[in-house]
Amino acid sequence: MKIIQSRFRMGTRSKWPPFALFINSNRIITFLAVLILASCSDFLEVDTPKNMVISETVFKDASTIESALANIYYQMREQGLVSGNLGMTTALGIYSDELDYYGFDAHQIQLFYHNVTTANQQIGTWWSQAYYLIYCANDILTGVEGSESLSLEEKNRFKSQALFIRAFIHSLLTDLFGDIPYLTTTDYLLNNTAIRIPSATIQEMIVNDLTTSIELVDGLEIDSGQRVLPDQNAAKALLARRYLYTEQWDLAETTATDLIDTFGLEPDLANVFLKGSSETIWQFKSGVSPRNTQEANQLIIQIIPGQKYALTESLVAAFEVGDLRFTHWTGSISDSDNMVTLFFSHKYKALLTEMQSLEYSIVFRCAEQYLIRAEARARIGDLQGAKEDIDRIRNRAGLANTTANTLTEVLQAVLHERRVELFAEHGQRWFDIKRTESVDKVLGSIKPNWRPTDILFPIPETELELNPNLLPQNNGY
Repeated sequence: MKIIQSRFRMGTRSKWPPFALFINSNRIITFLAVLILASCSDFLEVDTPKNMVISETVFKDASTIESALANIYYQMREQGLVSGNLGMTTALGIYSDELDYYGFDAHQIQLFYHNVTTANQQIGTWWSQAYYLIYCANDILTGVEGSESLSLEEKNRFKSQALFIRAFIHSLLTDLFGDIPYLTTTDYLLNNTAIRIPSATIQEMIVNDLTTSIELVDGLEIDSGQRVLPDQNAAKALLARRYLYTEQWDLAETTATDLIDTFGLEPDLANVFLKGSSETIWQFKSGVSPRNTQEANQLIIQIIPGQKYALTESLVAAFEVGDLRFTHWTGSISDSDNMVTLFFSHKYKALLTEMQSLEYSIVFRCAEQYLIRAEARARIGDLQGAKEDIDRIRNRAGLANTTANTLTEVLQAVLHERRVELFAEHGQRWFDIKRTESVDKVLGSIKPNWRPTDILFPIPETELELNPNLLPQNNGY
């Protein structure tokens, strides 16, 4: 039974101003220092700088740069499109067919009902905060390159992470908005007049950044074992995804294979989303207190009414009988009268001890790589290899081998497994139905306001006013 909310109110105004306002004057204090001092946390348990320092001083001290990078990851976890209350997991879940929305935020209601306007503050926050992080990554690249006190190994570690951040954020922006600026400088005059670049060119720039990021740390250990710093494996995971999205099947297959050989699957479904999971490639460390993951905070329904999100009936029905993922990774709750029962994502269960969280927020994991390889193998004619990858995912979930045999059947089987394996994980369902050109079929019958132009979000109107070079607006807005 579905609850329909009718009350509307405006959501809280974003703290992020238009991107151009971040960079509209010469900097005396580097944005790196601002990042260090803003929202300081024990995100990576690095020392907080003792005072505010000018740019030249920041890049003399490796621990200070580590603090700045840690706070970039903190911002990615807490704010904007990657994670946090405005993240893609919930926003693209309600925009597609994964989640129903029962809240009152006007901007999320626009997403759920496909009435998004150019003034939508959530979309505006995505854009401005994303480019803020890109600017900070570029600041690190510029400062590290010019530093005379850092060792070559330190420079390579820091540059590798900054290049990954730049590539990762640009990849999300182009998937959401299409043609975008690809910023590689801290020159505010250039950034404030940047033009949108075709998405095919954006893809090439992303690959170049990721390839360089991998080369810089080849043979180096940059993470302490918690997989909370993006290393060469995180860059490869993003590369494999980009190759899949751009239909470079051979490259997708070989890149995914490299990661599969390194990580493999966590045998026990109950352990997949614990912080020590063997299949995790990159994850966000939880914050102080300790605190739950963003996913647990947002998606677990504790009482009806009072919920914001619930799994759609179509997603619940997509699980086969006997699928252990439904048992381990979903939960259900009924209201006091047993009139309404809702299902929710329970991948993260908010398991805490007195001293630490047992769960971190996973961004990349090896199961996705199996499904990337399965699709790539099918596309290049290796149906048997594709079926073997599908079966690895299915068998872990307690299911029998796939019965798919033809190319069409195998590709359908891959997309089915992606839906029930990767649900409520950073909007992967939305990107799948978009890239496979099935979005009209999937959403046309369940979203009354759906239009084919909804495959892209609008460039925020505030950005167009500040930089007319971003015109023309995306179709439909």
